[in-house]
Amino acid sequence: MAMTGGPGYGPLGRLDDDVITKQRVRSGTVRRILPYASRYRWPLALLLLTTVADAVITVSTPLLLKMIIDDGIVPRRIDIVGRLCGVITLLALIGAAAVYLQSWCSGRIGEGLVFDLRSKVFSHVQKQPVAFFTRAQTGSLVSRLNADVVGARQAVTTLLSQSVSTLLTIAMVIAAMFYLSWEITVAALAVIPFFLLPGRFIARKLQRITRETMQLDAEMSSMMNERFNVSGAMLAKLYGRTDDELRLFRSKAGRVRDVAVAGVVYGRTLFIIVTVLTSLTTALVYGLGGRLAIDGTIELGTLVAMVTLLLRLYGPIIQLSTMQVAAMTALVSFDRVFEVLDLEPLIAERPDARELPAAESCQEAPEVEFDQVHFRYPSAAEVSLASLESTTLRRPERADDSWTLQELSFRAPAGKLTALVGPSGAGKTTITQLVPRLYDPNQGNIRIGGHDIRELTLQSLRDTVGVVTQDAHLFHDTLRANLEYARPGATEQEVIEACRAALIWDTIDALPDGLDTVVGDRGYRMSGGQKQRIALARLLLKAPPIVVLDEATAHLDSESEAAIQRALKTALAGRTSLVIAHRLSTIREADQILVVDAGRIRESGTHDELLDAGGIYADLYRTQFAQQSPA
Repeated sequence: MAMTGGPGYGPLGRLDDDVITKQRVRSGTVRRILPYASRYRWPLALLLLTTVADAVITVSTPLLLKMIIDDGIVPRRIDIVGRLCGVITLLALIGAAAVYLQSWCSGRIGEGLVFDLRSKVFSHVQKQPVAFFTRAQTGSLVSRLNADVVGARQAVTTLLSQSVSTLLTIAMVIAAMFYLSWEITVAALAVIPFFLLPGRFIARKLQRITRETMQLDAEMSSMMNERFNVSGAMLAKLYGRTDDELRLFRSKAGRVRDVAVAGVVYGRTLFIIVTVLTSLTTALVYGLGGRLAIDGTIELGTLVAMVTLLLRLYGPIIQLSTMQVAAMTALVSFDRVFEVLDLEPLIAERPDARELPAAESCQEAPEVEFDQVHFRYPSAAEVSLASLESTTLRRPERADDSWTLQELSFRAPAGKLTALVGPSGAGKTTITQLVPRLYDPNQGNIRIGGHDIRELTLQSLRDTVGVVTQDAHLFHDTLRANLEYARPGATEQEVIEACRAALIWDTIDALPDGLDTVVGDRGYRMSGGQKQRIALARLLLKAPPIVVLDEATAHLDSESEAAIQRALKTALAGRTSLVIAHRLSTIREADQILVVDAGRIRESGTHDELLDAGGIYADLYRTQFAQQSPA
C-alpha cells in the first residue's frame, strides 16, 4: 500500500515529524466547537452570570476601600467604617457563592463535553475499516480519546469563563480608574501593549510545542501498549532484548522531557516578563499618585483604590496574555480530535439501506455470489492519518496498484459447504473479509440471497454472517462475557450447549470458576486450541445462516481437529459455509472446492473431481500427503 500522497508522509514513506508538529490549527476549528458547547446552554448561561457577578465584586471592593479611608478613617467616622466593612463582608460571601457555582458549571460542562467527544470519537473509530487498525498505533489512537479530549475541554470551560471575566473586569476597572484619576489611568494604560506582545510571540512557540508533546506522548504510549501486553513482553524476553527496549524507551521519554522543558521555559519567560512589567508599572503609579496626593489633586483613599484597581487590572491583562497560550493549546487538542472525526469511513451504510430478510431456519440460508469482483487494498492516505503512525521506514513503501482479487466470480450454494484452498497470499482471506463487508470491492458485486450487500444495513448483514478467524480474539473478561458477546440475551443453558457442540465444555466445567473464569489479556490464560474452540462456541451461539471459517481449526491437534470436524458437520448442516483450510484433509467432504491462485478462481469442483483433473488442487493434495507419509 502506498504511503505517498497522504498529508504528513515524508518523501521516504515515513512519518514526517516537522509536517505534523509545525501544522497550524485549521481554520473553522472554533466554529466547529460551538455545536458541542450549545448543548449546555443553560449551565453556560449560569456560568456567565456568575462570572459577571464576580467581575462586579472585583471592581466594587477597591471603591469601597476608598470610601472607608476617605469617608470613614480620615474623618474618624467609626459608623461608616463598620457599615462599609459589613458590605465588603457580604460581597465576599456572594463572591464565594459565585465561585462555587462557577466550579459546578465548569465541571458539568467540561465533563459533559469530554463524554460527548469521547463517545463520538469511539463510535467513529469503530466505523473505520480493518485497514485503519492495521496501520494506526493503538497508543496514538487512545491518546486522542484521553489527553486530547481532556485538553479540548479547556476551550469551552476555563477559557470561556476566563475570557468573559477578563474582558469584563478590564472594562470595568478601566472605567473606575478613569473616574478616580484620568492622569494615572493614562500612564497605566500606556504599558499594556508591552504585556500583550510577548504573549503573542510565545503563544505561537507553545502551539508547536504542545502539538509535538501530544505526538511524542502518543508514541511513548504506543510503545508501552505494545511492550506491556503478553506477546510483546514474551518476545522481548525470548530474544533477550530487554536492555534494548529500555534504551528505546529512554530515548522516547527523553524527547518528551526535552520538549516539556522547552515548554516550561517559554511559559516561565512570559511570567517573568509580565511580573517585571507589573512591578515597574506599580512603582510608576505610586510615584505619580503619591505626587498628586501630596499636591492635593487626589485624596489618599483614591491613591489606595487606584493601586488596588491597578493590581486587579494587570491580573486580567496577564491572564489575557497567557490566555493566548491556553487557547492555542486547547485548539490544538480540538484540532487533533477533529482530525480523527474528519477521516471518512470507507464502509458506509446508504441512507436507503434495507434489512436483509432473516432466515427463519437453517434450511433458508441464503446463497453467496461474487460477480466479476476486483479488489485492491486501500492506500495509507485513504484509511489512516500520518499522526497515528509513527514508524520510520528505511526505504519508501512501494506503491502497490496491483489487484488482490480480479475477475472473481463464483456462487456458494445456499446451505452448502464451499471450501477455499490455494497457496498463501492467493486472496482466500480477502474473499472472506468481503462477505461481511469489512471492505468493499473496487469493481463488481457481491450478493447474499440475491441482494447486493452494499444496499443492505450493516447490522442485518453482520447478523447474517458469522466469522471465526485464524487468530481468535478474546477480551480480558470472563468466559461467559466472551461467549455472550455473540448473543447477549442467551441463557446459560444455550451457552453450555454451544460449548458442548464446540467440545470445550468439559474444559470449562473443570475450571474452578467455570464460565466466570477470567481469560486474561487476549485470552492468554487459555491454550491456542482452547481459544479456537471458545471462538467456535461463540459462533455456534450466534447461529448465523452464513458461516465463514478462516483456518478455524489451525491451532488444534489432530484428535481435537477430528472431533471439531464432526461437531462442525452437525453444526453447519443447512448453513451456507465458506471455509478456508490449508490442511486439505479437512475439506474432502465439501460440496464445492474453489482453488484460488493470484486472486482468481483457477479450479472448482468436488474433491474427487479436482483430483481427477490433475491440476493445482491435485498437486497441493499430493504434496501435503507426501510430506505427511513419513510420519
